[in-house]
Amino acid sequence: MRYQPVRTTDAPSETRLGRSHRVSSRSDLFPKLVSMQKLIDAQNFAVYRVSGSGLPSKQRLVCELDNWGSTNPGLNKAFVEAYGEAMIEHIDKSLLPLMWNGRDSDSTAETPDFASFTQRLKPHLLPFAGVAFPVRLGSVGNGYVVFAAKFMDLTSDLIVELHGRSCQIMMDLLSLDERRSPAAEALSEREIACLQLAGDGRISEEIAEKLGLSVHTVNAYLGSATIKLDSVNRIQAIAKAIRFGYIS
Repeated sequence: MRYQPVRTTDAPSETRLGRSHRVSSRSDLFPKLVSMQKLIDAQNFAVYRVSGSGLPSKQRLVCELDNWGSTNPGLNKAFVEAYGEAMIEHIDKSLLPLMWNGRDSDSTAETPDFASFTQRLKPHLLPFAGVAFPVRLGSVGNGYVVFAAKFMDLTSDLIVELHGRSCQIMMDLLSLDERRSPAAEALSEREIACLQLAGDGRISEEIAEKLGLSVHTVNAYLGSATIKLDSVNRIQAIAKAIRFGYIS
């Protein structure tokens, strides 16, 4: 049986990636993950992030959220031992979803119409099959959203949809971590205005004309906002400003 995305008119946020409601705690992410899990009739989910920096050999997968359950305390360790190294190497090179088959001959993860856009991990290492969606957000926040099942047969549409939702999960998780960090220095009204227009796709010259400022002044506001948001460039500053609620 193939699982198709369930789309409803009264819950569009459940079927496409976009600016979702701001989450206030990690517990807010569980209903989203459970919804994704049910969509493909999976038995478990887990969210892993890549910890460490530099060469893949210096990095490791850390489980941030899961529902492996207290009855299966060894599943997380077994999963990381089986695929952790391969997944760290993969995310550095590709964002294609990963799939694997379980130990039993009938424990498989399939996507016949999308096989060319997925990669396979070594089979028969775990008692379950599964799929892992890689998400790369920059220097921090990279990781995977993983679903495990006895059997799964996924359509291309469903894989694309789940990958999009996985990106939102990882963005929400990063946002929660940043909000727990020391608060950034407050942005001024001019800095916020410049960031909003930059986030709308305006270049410095257009922002200057819109606000009645010089290009030099606009760049100065954007530069100071980037510093206050502890960002490495304008793009990251815009992303952080959205997550902190300064701009929309």
